[in-house]
Amino acid sequence: MTTYREYSRRTLVLALSAAAVASTLTVVAGPAARSVAGTGLVWEPCARDGGPVGQECAELDVPLDYRKPGGEQLTLAVSRVRSERAEARRGVLLMIPGGPGGSGVQALARKGKALQGEMDGAYDIVSFDPRGVGGSTTASCGLDADDRYLANLRSWPGADGQIGENVARSRRTAEACDENGGAVLRSFTSANEVRDIERFRQALGEEKLSAWGTSYGTYIGAVYAQKYPHRTDRWVLDSSGDPDHTRVEQGWMANTSQAVEDRFPDFAAWAADPARDAEGDGLRLGEQAQDVRELYLSLAARLDRTPKESTTEGNPLTGNMLRQAFLSGLYSDASFPQLARLVKDARDPAATPVLGPDLAQPLRDEDATVTLAVICNDVSWPTSVSGYARATKEDRARYPLTAGMPQNVLPCAFWKSDPVEKPTRVTDRGPSNMLMIQSLRDPSTPYFGGLKMREALGDRARLVSVDQGGHGMYLGNGNACGNSKVTTFLTTGVRPERDVTCAS
Repeated sequence: MTTYREYSRRTLVLALSAAAVASTLTVVAGPAARSVAGTGLVWEPCARDGGPVGQECAELDVPLDYRKPGGEQLTLAVSRVRSERAEARRGVLLMIPGGPGGSGVQALARKGKALQGEMDGAYDIVSFDPRGVGGSTTASCGLDADDRYLANLRSWPGADGQIGENVARSRRTAEACDENGGAVLRSFTSANEVRDIERFRQALGEEKLSAWGTSYGTYIGAVYAQKYPHRTDRWVLDSSGDPDHTRVEQGWMANTSQAVEDRFPDFAAWAADPARDAEGDGLRLGEQAQDVRELYLSLAARLDRTPKESTTEGNPLTGNMLRQAFLSGLYSDASFPQLARLVKDARDPAATPVLGPDLAQPLRDEDATVTLAVICNDVSWPTSVSGYARATKEDRARYPLTAGMPQNVLPCAFWKSDPVEKPTRVTDRGPSNMLMIQSLRDPSTPYFGGLKMREALGDRARLVSVDQGGHGMYLGNGNACGNSKVTTFLTTGVRPERDVTCAS
């Protein structure tokens, strides 16, 4: 099961990935070879410890601008693990990474072995680093280190709910990206990622692809299936957000408020369980779940007023850092002990809280850049500062756990370039070859948002609802029932006749 630290980096600004990462954007070690004449791929070994045996890497050239296919080219890092049973092979299964900003090459290194075991030779398993990520062509906004801390990249309001500092940071971030990012940064869009997948399919020489998209990767997968329906075989969408084409990432961000409210009771029940006393580690935080909620809110408010020195010199634990730790940690039950220990140490005058790397260190400039670029390039965002202030105040009152952050201003409000195209609308037109799997209590892509994707797809999809919390269900935070439904579909083509629920 993926841990809090593995999830924290890929959450970045939107907390959409899933699926997934200690540092999602580190390149898999090993040589890579460039595509030949932009068609075939030349593969070189790049297996790493703990990953699947036989993992290979290559590089694929894609146009900077698909309106000028013969113009400047960018490079995508791509990877594969071939089927070891030629007689069982039916095609290629593409892992579509989350994010924006998640590395598919690393996802294949982490999940490839488990996926091989489930598929039993049915597929070559492939993935890629989207443009801007890891081993692919990147860009840099040239942001100051302080503006690249995760708790600052996310627009947590000030202690009194004011957004003045968020506005100033968002403005200078947008200006830096405009000055330093250039045409490469402007090419970081969901639409281009979909086109890049189609170019990858062509380079692989495959008539069709099967796919497993997670988190943000479900949106990419749904758009690909809308644009290239005849190129899809068996399509899995794991932890989907609302595909509303008028809002895209803005809608996902806004949905975080209710999503955290739906998920937090799982942690509260765990932290109030008398079993914590029996374990003797002092991680029981209250007699009842409501006590845990009240403790969290009061502690965050206290840290807003008086931050506490941490083990990272010069980087004290603030209320917003605590909120960010919970936003990331609620992705997986496996993170609950770490969250409880952070609360325990923050309350104990004699203890010094330990900050995870996502809180203690700034993100790489390239990592922050790609996430910001995609969400700001995909769709136009509101520009009224007073509108953000009003929405933040209302959201803060209604959803105190997230303190107004999901409605607060981002650099997108000051972005210097308008989207070059409208986002694709996901519809029910296309083959009925899709299976969705969704947690009932997902802190990032909430169930009510997943139902919007299900509604948009109509009879093209079936939905497996998993009655537990967490983000990323298949081979992650899910259960045997959900895993079995997905594996059966990918290996046999059989999916439930109607939507089903898997008990916890």
